[in-house]
Amino acid sequence: MNNNLDHHGGINAVELHELGIDPGKVIDFSTNINAYGPCLGVRKALSEVDVSSYPDRGSRELRSLLSEKDNVPAEQILIGNGSSELIWLICFKFLNAGDLVLICGPTFSEYERCARLMGAHIAHFVSREEYGFRHTIASMEEQCTRLQPRMCFICNPNNPSGKIIDPSDLSQLISMYPDTWFVVDEAYLAFIDGARSVYQTQLKNLLVLRSMTKEYALAGLRLGYIIAERPIINELIQIRPAWNVNAAAQAAGIAALNDEKYLSSSLKLLAANKHKLLKGLGKIGVVTIPSATHYFLCKVTDAVGYRQTMLQNYKIQVRDCSSFGLPDFIRICTRTPDDNQQLLAAMKELSL
Repeated sequence: MNNNLDHHGGINAVELHELGIDPGKVIDFSTNINAYGPCLGVRKALSEVDVSSYPDRGSRELRSLLSEKDNVPAEQILIGNGSSELIWLICFKFLNAGDLVLICGPTFSEYERCARLMGAHIAHFVSREEYGFRHTIASMEEQCTRLQPRMCFICNPNNPSGKIIDPSDLSQLISMYPDTWFVVDEAYLAFIDGARSVYQTQLKNLLVLRSMTKEYALAGLRLGYIIAERPIINELIQIRPAWNVNAAAQAAGIAALNDEKYLSSSLKLLAANKHKLLKGLGKIGVVTIPSATHYFLCKVTDAVGYRQTMLQNYKIQVRDCSSFGLPDFIRICTRTPDDNQQLLAAMKELSL
């Protein structure tokens, strides 16, 4: 069975059924979700959703709260059924057959998948292990000058490496190529204390992607949004599916945004947990790649086999990074102290 058929992490119910493993017994380190889960207000809001009525097509209350949070006009925000849907919309609107798309990798596979469905040609600019999987602005500028792409995807901070490019440097790069659409995916920005967005109003060729499923732990509801200039948002509104954000997702998003104290405290806990986890991994000789986020890469000899062994023998799931083109790496997302201790015990046993 190809467990990476869809090139994403998360629990695969079919796989676990075949292995005879209860999904409720698996500790999942393979998704980059806030392990402390959603705030209590989200659960209360979900219990009060009127599922017999259509949702607000414009997600007006949620957009208003996001407008306050990100300090941008509500008219410059488009909410979608997860950032994956928004990537599809962007490609559908702005790409034509034969266009060249530059993807700075290794990174999220949906960029390439959606671009190819529009008939675009793909150019990969892949950072290497010896450079810590880090792209420099100079090297990215060289690629943009040489290729003159119609669109460029940049995940910042990147998935799976957790590396981040300074937003000032990135905005300078974007301003140099006004004929290229730059899609900057900031899905994990909240996990870096004090990190700034690349979004600036003078950049007319920039679309910033955000996800609410990660830091607010709403993955089962699917919720994301785009920040861009008003004309871009208006064009995307014309092609989005009707009622694309359901009532439950909107209610959960509103409740989550109204409890920023919970978010702040849980992210601080994750940062502290990561420090201890990395220290523990170092003691047992596991090689990790420095990361600015709560997730990071670990070097192993066989990612496919390592993942399978961890799942079958320890009921622990890690992210096999073969689909990122990194067959010798797994990705681990920091969880709670108890979960992290179980991971360390399993990895120590495997390293003996």
